[in-house]
Amino acid sequence: MNLKKVFINGMIKNNPIFMQLIGLCSVLAITNTLQNSIAMGIAVTFVLIMSNGVVSLLRNVIPDKIRIPCFIVVIATFVTLVEMILHAYSPGIYSALGIFLPLIVVNCCILGEAEGFAYKNKFIPSIVDGLGTGCGYTLAVVSMGLIREFLGYGTLLDFQILPESYPGIGLMGAPAGAFILLGFLIAGFKRLLSSRGE
Repeated sequence: MNLKKVFINGMIKNNPIFMQLIGLCSVLAITNTLQNSIAMGIAVTFVLIMSNGVVSLLRNVIPDKIRIPCFIVVIATFVTLVEMILHAYSPGIYSALGIFLPLIVVNCCILGEAEGFAYKNKFIPSIVDGLGTGCGYTLAVVSMGLIREFLGYGTLLDFQILPESYPGIGLMGAPAGAFILLGFLIAGFKRLLSSRGE
């Protein structure tokens, strides 16, 4: 199996946000700042890599009839680990991500990768797929967080970039603004791929 192709498919061709449009609730809610976006991207990538690896290792012993509950238990274990680490070492980010952090457990992107790839493939390709999909997710949320924070507040990572007098575009701080921006980013992403013949 071509690992480079697996990675690119996860990151670009099957991008969970820009191409598959799954797991959008957290994307619309937490991308109001770049810091939140980076934290959620790292958390989702970690959970994807680890859960894909474990599901792949256990694929021959997990009974087919109960595979989805087994996937959820594996994913929930790594999400709980991420929650505990953030709660202990970064309480501000933990609070900012709020309910969307534990909801990673039922994120369609992670369940989809466990079901669609890791359950059918060996360990290394599953890890690479998790990394590629996580990078694709992170690319999407960081793009949104960067644009929303810059246009909405005139800051990046809480540093004032635009003059203090900049009034900000209020819509960019709201979920409706995230929805509109996501539409433009999806259109731009698909336009870029089609111009490259992909």
